[in-house]
Amino acid sequence: MEDKSPALPISEDLSRKIISLAAGEAHTIALTGDGCVYSWGRGMFGRLGTGKESDELVPALVEFAFPDRPAGDRPRIVGVAAGAYHSLAVSGREARSDLKVCAVKAGSMMSLAIDNVGGLWMWGNVPPQDSGAEPRLSFTSIPIPFTIPEFHGRTVLKVACGDEHVVALVGPGEIPKDNSDDESVLYSWGNNHHGQLGLGDRESRARPQIVETFNQNSDLIVYDIACGAHHTALLTYRKETPKGPSMCWTFGFGENGQLGHGSTKSSLIPEPVSQIPEHAYLVSVDCGLFHTSVVSSEGFVWSWGMERGLGLCPDVNFIDVEAGDDSVPRKISGGSRFRDPVQVSCGAAHTVLVANGGYKLWSWGRGRNGVLGTGNVVDCYVPTPVFWPNELKPDKEEVAEAEKSSSTMEEVKRLEAKLMVMERYASILHGSIFGKPFNEEEDIPYSLRVSGYFDMGKEWGEMLESADKSQLMRLQAFYEDMIVRVKDKVLQRRIQEIIKDCLQSSAPKH
Repeated sequence: MEDKSPALPISEDLSRKIISLAAGEAHTIALTGDGCVYSWGRGMFGRLGTGKESDELVPALVEFAFPDRPAGDRPRIVGVAAGAYHSLAVSGREARSDLKVCAVKAGSMMSLAIDNVGGLWMWGNVPPQDSGAEPRLSFTSIPIPFTIPEFHGRTVLKVACGDEHVVALVGPGEIPKDNSDDESVLYSWGNNHHGQLGLGDRESRARPQIVETFNQNSDLIVYDIACGAHHTALLTYRKETPKGPSMCWTFGFGENGQLGHGSTKSSLIPEPVSQIPEHAYLVSVDCGLFHTSVVSSEGFVWSWGMERGLGLCPDVNFIDVEAGDDSVPRKISGGSRFRDPVQVSCGAAHTVLVANGGYKLWSWGRGRNGVLGTGNVVDCYVPTPVFWPNELKPDKEEVAEAEKSSSTMEEVKRLEAKLMVMERYASILHGSIFGKPFNEEEDIPYSLRVSGYFDMGKEWGEMLESADKSQLMRLQAFYEDMIVRVKDKVLQRRIQEIIKDCLQSSAPKH
């Protein structure tokens, strides 16, 4: 399915544009263009930053305040990260020293930050900086950030971390002005019991070591990296073709098919994921606990790993989808196409996609605790729009303008909220029947769009004629299940009526 809806106009309202996204174990964080942060999902341990531990089923605005700033002086946030049970945010306010944080990343129980001169800092449950020549790997709680000495004088461009391993993309010197990764080298360290460091063995490392597949002599340029619990994924292109096509590489734990190599074997060295089209340029990659997702510039999303690449836990109950792990990439929703994709982000058992140039969010996977942001806790097997109503915009106290058009704006908000609910309902209903997201251009019958007339029998017959075998089987399974439920309910009602009649007839007469 291709999204043929009209392109969104360029808007100055950055409060609606998502510029960064992060998914934790059971929560999601979004950063908007105006420096606001929204969070939703599981609230335990205060990971949402809302001042309470209750769950949020839709995006909730996170309030930031500094003791030395007046009330109402809201800081501008420029970066976010989500760990398993914690969250991080970077403020764009002026630093008290020349050194300031530019980016943050969070793993299961560790945190990392890259500063403005390319240094890497770590804290949390991390390997300590031992002074020995060959330190043994151990993990300890370190509450104060410390730098990684191996990268002094170098530039850390990107970093990712899993449960107990770290991968860093490191350049030679100063941060390049054009954000080029041409001279970068990939390093890894930490736990390596499953080969997640990509070093060809299972020996853990306490200090960073070069992943030789992507060393200085390689013609491959790494431009995006991600870590799952015990596996790693990254994207590359060749030096001579920086605009693609690109390739996805994975290594580490593969028991649930999360490596995408067509088997459940683990891999000690980086291996390419072969069943993604060779011509594709991949925009973003991310890993959940046991699944991996990528999105291409054309707007196609591929996932693989636990439970059809959805990342759901083994106790999931599929209705119209056969359960099981996928060891090769699977196009989400049978090839749905999302306009202007920006980023894909994976939590423990859910996936979120930023599309439409940052103006639309889709989510799917396990819906427990409201982590999908759809307003409920239902699992979604197809991409579903995240509930992002206008009333979530922060009040900017534009009193004069609001008074001028208050009645009109209230009506617009009401209609937009109603339209979003209807869109979500249509998407869920359509997805449960046809196994793909609802698209107004393709899925609304032509006669209804043009004249308002709808011949149900005719449209249904044409739909059956154009359906392929898999679509027909999905329809058959769906309606067989519906018929069984109706029959069960009719039988249940009939039994209740019989019991009621028997009780009445056997009751003593006075």
